[in-house]
Amino acid sequence: MSGVRHVDVGGAQPYRIAIGDGLLRDGAALAEHVRGRHVFVVSDAHVAPLYALRVVDALQAARPDLRCIVSCIPAGESAKTLERFGELVRELADFGATRDACVVALGGGVVGDLAGFVAACWMRGIDCVQLPTTLLAMVDSSVGGKTAVDMPQGKNLVGAFHPPRAVFADTATLQTLPDRELRAGLAEVVKYGAIRDAGFLEWLDAHSEDLLARDADALAEAIARSCAHKAEIVARDPFERGERALLNFGHTFAHAIESEQGYGGLNHGEAVAVGMVCAARLSARLGLASDADATHLESLLTRFGLPVAVPAGLSSPALVARMRLDKKAAAGGLRFILWRGTGQAEIIPNVDEQSVAAVL
Repeated sequence: MSGVRHVDVGGAQPYRIAIGDGLLRDGAALAEHVRGRHVFVVSDAHVAPLYALRVVDALQAARPDLRCIVSCIPAGESAKTLERFGELVRELADFGATRDACVVALGGGVVGDLAGFVAACWMRGIDCVQLPTTLLAMVDSSVGGKTAVDMPQGKNLVGAFHPPRAVFADTATLQTLPDRELRAGLAEVVKYGAIRDAGFLEWLDAHSEDLLARDADALAEAIARSCAHKAEIVARDPFERGERALLNFGHTFAHAIESEQGYGGLNHGEAVAVGMVCAARLSARLGLASDADATHLESLLTRFGLPVAVPAGLSSPALVARMRLDKKAAAGGLRFILWRGTGQAEIIPNVDEQSVAAVL
């Protein structure tokens, strides 16, 4: 298909990310990654009515022997639970899914995380193809093999690393994406500039209007550049034992906010925007970077229509308590991804809780 951009993710289990318009209709390309006859499509109540039948029809047109079923979960973070995971696994069992079955994750980050975790656990791991339909999922959760569900105590506490066989980011799906979800995805795009590419941050600044207007070329460029950054990091550190932690810039704050709000307030991208500003302000407070860098980041996020302050009603002690349980915390104390200015993120251990509370 012409006009498709590709990003290759290396490592022990390499795979390719395809980025372009109309990929969900390319049954031959999709079916290439299905080894057996069973295809279990997981989607949600918002996405399934728009695209599930299109994907199934495309697959079966290319491979008439395929048996495909669609499981539709409720939309939203509240569906990413162990209980929902159990329901999907039982559906796989009833389907008679074999060792060469393929789980297709059609939706945003919640669907990708949950369906990926199901694929990681069924028969100790079967194939998964990610079909992200939100900008946030295209540039973040669909790439890298992180899968998980939430618990009341915190976000993504139960999960596994399970790289997909392939990722297809169909940019046509972004035309039906609500404005709020588009902006949420742009927060994760901004993150890549913030942690390692000041030039990309300048590009985003210059193309902010095009991105908000859903210009196809601008979106495809932003997705490809974001995925290339993540692919480089993930290939070197697939299990987040070092450099990959940099991708969590702003996320320690964000996950605490999301958990404390019961996953019913800010969405993930919005919380990451707030978290990145908090991380930049904390960096300045600790003498690692200037307040001017934080102000520039805050200005760009505001231009994209994203929140930049901790929501009212959340107490600092409660948020700090959430952070102690965060996966990025260590035995020695709170660990944050901070920066020494734009494009220069670092892992900073043993951060003083009083400094964190002051920033909050």
